[in-house]
Amino acid sequence: MLLRRLSCLILPFIAAATITTASANPTTDPYGIYSGGSPFGRLFGGSPVQRTTVSFPSNEKPGTIVVNTGERRLYYVLGDGRAIRYGIGVGRDGFTWGGVKTVTAKREWPSWTPPEQMLKRRPDLPRFMPGGPDNPLGARALYLGSSLYRIHGSNEPETIGQAVSSGCFRMTNADVIDLYNRVNVGAKVVVLR
Repeated sequence: MLLRRLSCLILPFIAAATITTASANPTTDPYGIYSGGSPFGRLFGGSPVQRTTVSFPSNEKPGTIVVNTGERRLYYVLGDGRAIRYGIGVGRDGFTWGGVKTVTAKREWPSWTPPEQMLKRRPDLPRFMPGGPDNPLGARALYLGSSLYRIHGSNEPETIGQAVSSGCFRMTNADVIDLYNRVNVGAKVVVLR
């Protein structure tokens, strides 16, 4: 009888610990939503463009990011004529740009303060959002020089492959976590129109 009562008390804790361990990683997934058992399922939805290693003849050094806005693809140069290709969302008409930048900062679950230009267009936006599942910057952000632009995650994975942003480059949260773990501050970013 005592054994039965103890098992009724202990088994739920063992099951909860197993579920928590399987579905949360405090480093890459503090909210437990990356690996499956989440009420925020769409936050880590799959990309319509699967991440893959591709042939990529280039003179760029390994570790360089090449954004091809027209293709709506981002390439992380591996060297030896190869790169990892990711699907991205890009700036809508009037918000595309090109040039060379440097990754100046990296943030996990970044907070978001909409720039003044965006607030003029969209006065309904909040003035500040803390990092987390509801934040439009998603799970990670790479800051590009002193510009307003970033490569960041998204809580709208269905926008990958679309031209919908105000100039930033969106990725699924799974893809931006993968890229974030590969990229160093100081990395070169080449943006092609």
